[in-house]
Amino acid sequence: MLHSETEAKDFVGEALDWMPSGAKVATAYNCKIGTNPTIVFFEKNGLERNSLCIDEPAKISVIRWNCSSDLLATSVTCAQHDAIKIWYFGNNHWYLKQEIRYSKREGVKFMWNPTKPMTLICWTLDGRITTYNFVWMTAITANSTALVVDGTKLLVSPLNLSLMPPPMSLFTLKFPTAIQDVAFLYNSSKNHLAASLADGSLCIMELPGIESWEHFEDKEFVIETSRLDFTLGTFAHIMWLDSHLLLGISCNQFGLFSTPSQHENELLHKKLNCSKYSLLEIEVVCSEDSVPELVNSSGWHAILSKSLPLEGPVVGIVPNPCKKASAFVQNEGGSIYEYTSSASLPRRLQLGELDPICGFSASCPWMKAVSVCDNGMVNTLLFGLDYKGKLQIGKRILCNNCSSFTLYSSSCGGTEQITHLVLTTKQDLLFIVSIDDILHGKKEMKIEDFNNMQNKRDKDRDFINLWEKGAKLIGTLHGDEAAIILQANRGSLECIYPRKLVLVSIINALTQKRFKDALSMVRRHRIDFNFIIDCFGWQTFVKSAAEFVNQVDNLAYVTEFVSSIKGGNVMDSLYKDYISLSIPDETSNAKMESSISIADGKVNCVLRAIRKALEEQVKESPARELCILTTLARNEPPALDEALDRIKSIREMEVLGVHDAKWISYPSAEESLKHLLWLAYPEAVFETALGLYDLNLAAIVALNSQKDPKEFLPYLKELENLPPVIMRYTIDLRLQRYESALKHMFSAGEGHYEECLNLMKNNPQLFPLGLQLFAKNVKRREVLEAWGDHLHNEKCFEDAASAYLCCSSHQKALKAYRSCGDWKGVLTVAALVGMCEADVILLANELIEEFQALGKPAEAARIALEYCKDVGRCVGYYIMAREWEEALRITHMHEREDLKSHVEDAALECASSLMSDYREALEKVGKYLARYLAVRQRRILLSAKIQSEGRLTEISDYDSVSEISSNFSEMSAYTTRTAKDSGTSTASITLRKARETRHKANKGGKIRAGSPGEEMALIEHLKGMALTESAIRELKSLLLALLMLGKEEIARQLQCSGDNFQLSQYSAVKLAEDTISTNKIDEITHTLNYYIEQARGSWHSEAHSWRVKVLTPP
Repeated sequence: MLHSETEAKDFVGEALDWMPSGAKVATAYNCKIGTNPTIVFFEKNGLERNSLCIDEPAKISVIRWNCSSDLLATSVTCAQHDAIKIWYFGNNHWYLKQEIRYSKREGVKFMWNPTKPMTLICWTLDGRITTYNFVWMTAITANSTALVVDGTKLLVSPLNLSLMPPPMSLFTLKFPTAIQDVAFLYNSSKNHLAASLADGSLCIMELPGIESWEHFEDKEFVIETSRLDFTLGTFAHIMWLDSHLLLGISCNQFGLFSTPSQHENELLHKKLNCSKYSLLEIEVVCSEDSVPELVNSSGWHAILSKSLPLEGPVVGIVPNPCKKASAFVQNEGGSIYEYTSSASLPRRLQLGELDPICGFSASCPWMKAVSVCDNGMVNTLLFGLDYKGKLQIGKRILCNNCSSFTLYSSSCGGTEQITHLVLTTKQDLLFIVSIDDILHGKKEMKIEDFNNMQNKRDKDRDFINLWEKGAKLIGTLHGDEAAIILQANRGSLECIYPRKLVLVSIINALTQKRFKDALSMVRRHRIDFNFIIDCFGWQTFVKSAAEFVNQVDNLAYVTEFVSSIKGGNVMDSLYKDYISLSIPDETSNAKMESSISIADGKVNCVLRAIRKALEEQVKESPARELCILTTLARNEPPALDEALDRIKSIREMEVLGVHDAKWISYPSAEESLKHLLWLAYPEAVFETALGLYDLNLAAIVALNSQKDPKEFLPYLKELENLPPVIMRYTIDLRLQRYESALKHMFSAGEGHYEECLNLMKNNPQLFPLGLQLFAKNVKRREVLEAWGDHLHNEKCFEDAASAYLCCSSHQKALKAYRSCGDWKGVLTVAALVGMCEADVILLANELIEEFQALGKPAEAARIALEYCKDVGRCVGYYIMAREWEEALRITHMHEREDLKSHVEDAALECASSLMSDYREALEKVGKYLARYLAVRQRRILLSAKIQSEGRLTEISDYDSVSEISSNFSEMSAYTTRTAKDSGTSTASITLRKARETRHKANKGGKIRAGSPGEEMALIEHLKGMALTESAIRELKSLLLALLMLGKEEIARQLQCSGDNFQLSQYSAVKLAEDTISTNKIDEITHTLNYYIEQARGSWHSEAHSWRVKVLTPP
């Protein structure tokens, strides 16, 4: 059934083929003998899509698509030969990528491999079968020049001037026949290009430096064929050893062979099953003088200087960047040999005379040799990418699924050492890897981790997700450009600027002190300006601030830079994930030895250095003045007073009508003020202008900050009508400059004393200044008394008393001492005021009652003895204070046997209560520890069971686990107490005092059975049961008192009880801490008794320094 038909075409040929994808059908037209035939492409519906024209008279006999529908091969019969032409379509243009010529008598036929889209099979009438495996190579030279082969034309595009996707180009080189291979030699002044053609000829030309290529735009240069003194087969590979030597791989005349070199973005192929290959060294000379800034291709002569027969095909050749006139040759299988040209070598070489080096594990058609710096030594690295996507350095595999790679040098032009490897993977991830990481780290492991990563949203700065599937790397723009060029499948070029490379290029510029270039890159790529300051430390930048200003030489850029300075270090925050570069040693040392004061911090020091450089090295101009104002406004805090002083000076010149050269070099006062208002808060500028006490300037600021005149004019009028001193005082109050306000009001005279006093009362920090101002004034006592009143109100009673004493206000001083509990001060002041003895005794009794109520019975005891002469009350208070030794001393000093018996009874009662409390506490220690060990053992067993079953993350209800644990042991440690009456025991109060205080401070300390934090809560409770310093001090005092009273046995029992409790508590805490970090509980060693025995011999002596040695058992 007919689907569609096309319009009638003349001279339709028999060649016809469907694209395997079914999108188009190709057919030959205009096949009349002696004419240039055309291949026309039709859609399924019969409409003509596009066409391509053969550029010579020929007949098209066969058209064949490859299985992926991206390459089209045609068999063409010409007058002198047959040829297979291979075409590629991109950017709406058909490129002739390869032309393989055969003699007419061979009758060549071909077919594409039905499963391998890049494999072409050719056979001839004499039975010779040749298989070609094609690969795509890029052609971006060291100076970022793109070369594109299109039949007899070579499209030349310098990408650092403009990003022009093919078929666009800056200019075109036209060759006599189709191009097979191209070699480019980059030099700063001259460039050399060699091209091998399909007919076996060689073309050599000389190009001027890239900076003079702009006048070549849209031009086409016809290239002449060079004269050869030898005839061999076509070149498979060709490259420059130096400006006068070429190295090529040639196939004999029985097997015509051609391939573009690794330097091109063209279709490369290599022929398998060939038996005759030769390595040729060709010397090129020019018999004509070159014309500067023109393309010179005439007068070139190629002479075969050396040859070497090879046993098998060569995969590729690359120049050795670290050795002059040297190259690396890769044979089939990945073995590498180094070839070095030398005049002393014979004309005919043998393979065994080449130096073998470490090669690749497989054939790598994509191969590059680069120079790298490793610890100060320049070495060569060979990168190779095989057909399976393995990127290798020798036998070492960096990436197993690489799709393309290129290299970047932080030095301009790419002629220096390579610093970064850039690669794309089959998952469309772009990696930027430092060469240092490759040389010394294991970066290949990290690349594989990211390739296998499921979550691509993870933050890492080493890779970029490509925006288009299948995009390939074709090159980089080296140096400060820091760009990566990719080509999409449709042929368009895209240029990206990875943040990592941009930062590296900025650091490289800063290292070389190229501040202008660094600032340009920062502005272009929107990097934080603080990167320039923080890169090597702001102290280092301060030293180079003058050079920075001189190099930038653009005050608008400097002003923009100054406006962006902020505190902190962006290297540790904003850019810490992008770079990890070591600072040069000399820079680090300079930073460490910097003598710059850092009291003002980064912002102020940097701004001060830039301002100094502007004032000393930049010619006076309006832009310079505005930049200086910016440095003042960006200060922390803003130096608005200094900025307004500069504006005030400009205004004064305008008012005086000065029009000299200096006036011309300044902006107008209004322009300067508007610039300052743009940088700072208008209200702050207005208040600063007020602080200068210049009402006219303040009015101008208010007008330019768009304030409502109804708001500020009445206020300024009111200030203008005040006396100068009062005006300044009023302004100081508004601006909260209280010290200045006090000085101005003091200078106003005695009539304003009340205002001064009220100002000090409202702002107590002014009292020291007030005392200084009124040092020789009769009002000084009133100032001191007012200060004392303030301190008394603030509960600073001791300081208040001192102030009252200075002004002889004794009654207030006595009250202040009494408020702070200083009974010595109270009674001393009472004597100063001449209080009678009866009143002193009455005052002392009042103080005794107060101190007893405050819980300070020891103080009350001293007052009772020294001022009231009441020995009985004194001893009673000492007993209450647990000062047993002092109580006995007073008793014996006054020979009061009745009081001695009272002390003895209280001491015995206290000892009994303490021993009872120690037994109760010891029981609780055992219960807490038992509960802890039970919980810990249960948690360990449950954790082991969960891990063995592999269900750790499936447990969602922790309370169920805790419930099981809580039933393992009884809860009596939390719920029961010893039922005994200790309400009258003063010792119980002493022992529990510390625990009650801790309980009030930590209300959340209650243990909840089964809670997640139960184990730690138990440990904290065990630690909290330790004897406090006051309890230990009271215990020792009681022991000595019992010995003085002859109660040795009771003292021994008390010491034994306290020692047992303290040792048990310490051992329990040590046992709990040891088991919290282990996953196994030992029933023998992890017991309280075991730890007590261990602690007896190793316990430090300070812990039981309270013990009496004569009471210690043997």
